[in-house]
Amino acid sequence: MNYKEIAKDILLNLGKEDNINELTHCMTRLRLKIKDMSKVNKDNLSKIEGVITVVESMGQLQIVIGNKVTKVYDELIKLTPTLSDTSKSNSDEKKENIFNSILTNIAGIFTPIIPAIAGSGMIKGILSVLAMYYLNKHNIDIKTTQSYIIFNSMADAIFYFMPIMLGYTSAKVFKANKIISMVIGATLCYPAFTALMTGDEAVKFLGLSVTKAGYTSSVIPIILAIWALSYIERLLEKYIPEVIKILVVPTLSLVIMLPATLFIFGPIGIYIGNTINFAYKYVYELSPALCGAFIGGLWCILVIFGAHRALLPIGINDVAQTGRQNLLAFAGAANFSQAGAALGVFFKTKNADLKTISLSASVTALFGITEPAIYGANLRLKKPMICAVICGAIGGGVMGFGGAFGNAFANQGILTIPVYAEAGTTGFISYLAGCAIAFFGSAILTYIVGFEDIKSSSM
Repeated sequence: MNYKEIAKDILLNLGKEDNINELTHCMTRLRLKIKDMSKVNKDNLSKIEGVITVVESMGQLQIVIGNKVTKVYDELIKLTPTLSDTSKSNSDEKKENIFNSILTNIAGIFTPIIPAIAGSGMIKGILSVLAMYYLNKHNIDIKTTQSYIIFNSMADAIFYFMPIMLGYTSAKVFKANKIISMVIGATLCYPAFTALMTGDEAVKFLGLSVTKAGYTSSVIPIILAIWALSYIERLLEKYIPEVIKILVVPTLSLVIMLPATLFIFGPIGIYIGNTINFAYKYVYELSPALCGAFIGGLWCILVIFGAHRALLPIGINDVAQTGRQNLLAFAGAANFSQAGAALGVFFKTKNADLKTISLSASVTALFGITEPAIYGANLRLKKPMICAVICGAIGGGVMGFGGAFGNAFANQGILTIPVYAEAGTTGFISYLAGCAIAFFGSAILTYIVGFEDIKSSSM
């Protein structure tokens, strides 16, 4: 596969570099903001080697490529020297509606840190399994060993220092100074500051009472603070003389934003985070099985439109606040159901090319990347997609009924199964059962229900 040629073809059918306002990517898609959609040839884009499909969603043009997306993205950046992963400043750019803008910003803030969170989650899951094994089989608590503490520190670091990570990604989205943003996040994690804000004594800053809260692992306060910082910086840049700007702008930015974060954006962010956590917990406790079925059934529908990114902060916020999450457990049922449906297509179809695509997509989905299965087989044939939604809902319902949860935020696939072991025997068995029902159920149901096969000449 020649990624340079693929990038050239994509750029040509996008209307060239001048028609692109923003270029980013997630784990499987190129995400672009386009100036003039009439210059984009979607039909030709979808026929380019390596491109699975092309989707318009959340005010973006999304080119679904799969796990090779970073290689195509790197070649595109080489071909577009004036375009980086931040937006071009353009007064003619069409304004998005508020809903699309919020979803786009959420995706832009959280997508870059998801691989690191997934890797940390994998380590956390493996450590949990090892700790349970040694405790049950050898009566040894390895959690007190130095090696465990070092590995666990690595797994927990991204959550503990979340304000710093999100400070950087939020700055990229809101076009604020990245280093200043990270300094604000680091202040919220500074040991002396943390001890002060979580201690027993009342805290005052410049004589005014401060709302006490622990900001390590927090998510929303830093995002709100950097959003405000972006406006403060623009205002300062506008009025401060050029000769002293390099020193005065960062100084005043920090001096203004620290009190603003302590008195306004920090407390508001904490309250919003607690509200989100309470709302999700309330819905879950109404009926864990129904909640699991809803997410397990509809998760991959959201993936089609790229809207699942808007729900990821719920899982990240849950892990940051409580050390556990069940959102991705239920989403795991959706992933396994897509893998199973694609496997059912493999056994049912007579088309040799579709067999190759569906088998490859099934394996990829088992490792958490479902777009090839969705666009390459299931959604394309319609009935397998319906079978996947049904079995994903049943699998998610079983997980909810059994109380499955994970102790880390990790992409849903066979490699992240250890993340859900700490839920205990009942919870872990319900997770495994839900995955099995979703996978084997959708494979068998797809084979039984069937679909309108594609003729070889149509591939």
